Amino acid sequence: MSPRQITVLGECVADAFAEPASASNELALRVLPGGGPANTAVALARLGTPARFLARLSGDVFGRLFRAHLEASGVDLSAAVAAAEPSTLAVAELDAQGQAAFSFHAQSTADWQWTPAELAGVDLSGTACVHTGSLALVREPGAAVVEEFLAAAAPRATISIDPNVRPLLVRPEVYRARLAHWCGLADVLRLSEDDLELLLPGTSPERACDIWHAAGARLVVITRGADGVLASLDGERVRVPAVRTRVVDTVGAGDSFTAGLLHHLGTRGHLGGRLTGLELGEVAEACAFGTRVAALTCSVAGPNPPWRSRLAQLATAEGA
Repeated sequence: MSPRQITVLGECVADAFAEPASASNELALRVLPGGGPANTAVALARLGTPARFLARLSGDVFGRLFRAHLEASGVDLSAAVAAAEPSTLAVAELDAQGQAAFSFHAQSTADWQWTPAELAGVDLSGTACVHTGSLALVREPGAAVVEEFLAAAAPRATISIDPNVRPLLVRPEVYRARLAHWCGLADVLRLSEDDLELLLPGTSPERACDIWHAAGARLVVITRGADGVLASLDGERVRVPAVRTRVVDTVGAGDSFTAGLLHHLGTRGHLGGRLTGLELGEVAEACAFGTRVAALTCSVAGPNPPWRSRLAQLATAEGA
């Protein structure tokens, strides 16, 4: 089955990585297009799912980079807003394991300035799923506008949310205060083990799934890095192992996993409603596919998800 369109709403961020400079008193930065929602839109399009990105893209040098990157990956930008504000910049420092710590330059930038009028005319008639999350759901003044858009979209599309907590920009308690409301909107809640610890400190993944099911989310998926994935469908659990890979860095891995999960569900016809008819075995298959997409993202520098042809090559190699 050919997947139907997935609409992704959120930010596109300039990820700057420090590299050796020619002089000891200089710092060279390599800038790559990033941002959780943008990474997910790119990964979806590269996998073959029609992906439309609702974003506020600046006309500055970073915004032009974003547009070129998204369009080259096949992302539909027909509903993106040409924003007057500057782009958001995130400076990443990588540790020995390739884990990134970010510092953000995000004051009054384009990504957070959504107005009701900018989203009111978005046509969702061809959209099977709306995915959002990260800072777009918590940065004002646009956060409330995004929540209203999700509520309006829910009767006609599956809703997917990835909180992607960024405590350096927004205090975790802001996410905690809104999370139950998001679960009431969401059919799919995907988050990382780090997100879990920030949102429900000291809570087991199983208990967290039950809490979020009670708040309304049907499918809760917690990614745990090298420990794989825990997925819970209405309280039925399955664990899926991670795919072993040589890790260059983990930037964008969670976003790529989410894209793989949604792409797989979409190709099986499960998106477009409340996940009616979805079974735990199908969830396991979708998570296994997502782990393969994430592993390939970890094997290269920056948020650079694989194209569908690369997945096919990996499958051939695994079957050899």
